[in-house]
Amino acid sequence: MLKLPGPLNRYVFHPLQAVAAVVIYSLFRILPIDMASALGGWFGRIIGPNLGVTTQATMNLSAAFPEKPPAEIAGIVRGMWDNLGRVAAEYPHLSEINVYDPDGRVETIGGENVDLLREDDKAGVFFSGHIGNWEIASLGATQRGLPLDRVYREANNRLVEWLYQHGRAAVEGALIPKGPAGARLLLKSLKGGNHLGMLVDQKMNDGIPVAFFGRDVMTAPALADLALRYDYPVVPARVTRLKGAHFRLTIYPPLELVRTGDRQADVAANMAQVNAVIEQWVRDTPEQWLWLHNRWPD
Repeated sequence: MLKLPGPLNRYVFHPLQAVAAVVIYSLFRILPIDMASALGGWFGRIIGPNLGVTTQATMNLSAAFPEKPPAEIAGIVRGMWDNLGRVAAEYPHLSEINVYDPDGRVETIGGENVDLLREDDKAGVFFSGHIGNWEIASLGATQRGLPLDRVYREANNRLVEWLYQHGRAAVEGALIPKGPAGARLLLKSLKGGNHLGMLVDQKMNDGIPVAFFGRDVMTAPALADLALRYDYPVVPARVTRLKGAHFRLTIYPPLELVRTGDRQADVAANMAQVNAVIEQWVRDTPEQWLWLHNRWPD
């Protein structure tokens, strides 16, 4: 891949990228959410499969589902790009989505599990993965009176980062960037009694090996380590895209954590639980998961 010099990247490519992002974001914003979602899905299906990064998605799918023929893998890849395009198009409309409106676009199961965490007078952690429109999970907490501090990866382009934060403004709580500084903020948030939202399905190079689709993958241990150390509840939250810009949000009861007294073994066992939960969600709707990151490096 061609790597641009720093100044050229910063003063030419980043501004051009930001202008394109603002134009597209504004287009999606002025359209009704259903039309924007459909257009985003169309863009995703038309453009995405032709991008070089699609090779990584195909390799990941073939590793996870060796029994699936190439045609089926290609169909899942197209579905992934459709979902990703829809997620991007739905960002400007997050503030319009009422998760608990019985006649709205989100079918919600397990809202009482949010209430339990809100009322137990201690911190807690919700976890999910890059599946469906994952931002709906955070909305489900904040619209039930439980702000979430969310751990996320900052965009390299500061102008694009501003757009991300603008789209996420409908969710109450701080945005905590990944990295050493973010780790300190994360711990401070929990010690202050706040609740965290974490997407835990991506590779962490200095993580621990935990099984995922039958192969060990490097997995961030912080979720289990903090829960065991400070006795925080850990709650799975799943978003499923039903049709178009309609979703199901399922908030499960807290996991039963393994506590043998062997901290290292317990962290590994509990992260195995977490990976197993995510894996089942992905198996249920593989076209809705983000297959683009290098989850199974050689």
